[in-house]
Amino acid sequence: MVTRRVCQTRFRSLVAVAILSVGVCPVFDLDNLAMAQTVSRPSTRPACPPLLDRKAPRLQDDVPQDLCQFAGKVVLIVNTASYCGYTQQYEGLEALHKRYSGRGLVVLGFPSNDFGQQEPGSAKQIADLCFNTYGVAFPMFAKTVVAGPGADPLFAELARASGSPPKWNFHKWLVGRDGRIIAAYPSAVAPLDPLLIRDVERSVAR
Repeated sequence: MVTRRVCQTRFRSLVAVAILSVGVCPVFDLDNLAMAQTVSRPSTRPACPPLLDRKAPRLQDDVPQDLCQFAGKVVLIVNTASYCGYTQQYEGLEALHKRYSGRGLVVLGFPSNDFGQQEPGSAKQIADLCFNTYGVAFPMFAKTVVAGPGADPLFAELARASGSPPKWNFHKWLVGRDGRIIAAYPSAVAPLDPLLIRDVERSVAR
């Protein structure tokens, strides 16, 4: 309170000098002066693109996760399965995630039982395979329907926008920082395939 009174006294003295100098009687609101001088800083958080503007439950505990947290990143979305000939791609996906996460890539895994009934287990069983067997550290989500009329809205939009619906486990979609789909890759394209690596390199460089 003492500091404010001193500041106000000095400020009034300066104002009085200005009035005497120019002969003008301006009106000052000392209580709102500091507020008026405050400059609002624009948010640095990227806008959330429509593709990511949704929530998905986390594999470990079913807690809903806002996919907008990945806005501004390059995202590789994959439908996974525990008992598939391509299940070992988990290793390549984790290697890809580690190699490029520092440059803005994130891999998102969505287990699905849609193809060949190759993901029949519980969330705990799926998590044990992902985290303990393959050392997966990228985000994994709860078991999801990814194909057909009952497909989760995220996967319905991926299929529509890319023209490439999943036909088997470990189908992949690469999404740019702006939320637009860059490319889709069938199951046989491994995570460290030169084609996919090339597209990731170009995407994280933008």
